Amino acid sequence: MRWKQRPPGSNWGDFGPDDTRGRMNLVTREKVLQGVAEVKEGISFCLSLPLDYPGGRVLNPRRGPPRLAATLRDGASAGRQNFCYPLGEDNPAHTDVVSDDLVLLTLQYSTQWDSFAHVGSRFDADGDGSRETVFYNGYRAGSDVRPAQENPRAEPWARYEGTDGGALGIHNLAEHGAQGRGVLIDLHHHFGRQRKPVGYEDLMKILRADKVEVEQGDMVCLYTGFADVVLELQKKPDAALLHGTCSGLDGRDGKLLEWISGSGLACLISDNYAVELIPMSLTKPQPHALMPLHEHCLFKNGIHLGELWYLSELARWLRAHARSRFLLTAPPLRLPGAVGSPATPIATV
Repeated sequence: MRWKQRPPGSNWGDFGPDDTRGRMNLVTREKVLQGVAEVKEGISFCLSLPLDYPGGRVLNPRRGPPRLAATLRDGASAGRQNFCYPLGEDNPAHTDVVSDDLVLLTLQYSTQWDSFAHVGSRFDADGDGSRETVFYNGYRAGSDVRPAQENPRAEPWARYEGTDGGALGIHNLAEHGAQGRGVLIDLHHHFGRQRKPVGYEDLMKILRADKVEVEQGDMVCLYTGFADVVLELQKKPDAALLHGTCSGLDGRDGKLLEWISGSGLACLISDNYAVELIPMSLTKPQPHALMPLHEHCLFKNGIHLGELWYLSELARWLRAHARSRFLLTAPPLRLPGAVGSPATPIATV
């Protein structure tokens, strides 16, 4: 056992002492069939932004847009790009022309999934009065979630090459399939682009008004309109605008966190930057989490978070047809040990 006591309000151990999938365990064969049953029209919606959006580094200075480059032929010293390359240069009998490329990709730059290795906490899991750095279900920093060894001679992007999310890497979500019944909550319809932290009372009013029901194992999506603003800025993000627009969940509302736990939702997805609005008021006594919803979901309860999804067209269609449910298919990259992953989710109605 990796822990002797679990954090208050957590579900550590509920899915087994070595669980790495968290609440996605609730997306069973029956939940997949419920999602399939929501397909009435055969219409699909792409729920991903172009992966070179938002552009620049305004939202997070540590995350840059993807950089595409050609692979090389005959080794790096030859320097010939393997792009629009006629194979006939090597053998006149060949008519093929080939292109081959690579990408330097920040995995959480655009439409993304967070793994449980993304956010942990300093918590006294051993019960000895000292806080350890731990992640979901007691997995430990250093042994289970491993930082890289520094290589000061490497290129800047590779200076800390070799990080490993270990058992909590995003590949677990990919291997699960990340497919089931999606449920959309339309915050934008009620609040527009108002910068508003949405707590429990606000959310319950919206669920009642729109007749939305969230059941155990549902994959819940929040449409705020934030991704629309990102697209409108055409890869020239405005910091003041982006940090002052659209709604998000209030992670400091205890009743909201209790609802997230009690509802049985499998994962929580939004078109905004972090699902929750950060920073919120820092009135709680120390120690506390800067991102309390991330702590509650990723660290305490094994609830994957999806961020910067594109939900606009789906939300408009669902409202026009008085629906809120759909089949959601959203696997991340099966990249062992990665902390996050871009995604190209598909909703089918």
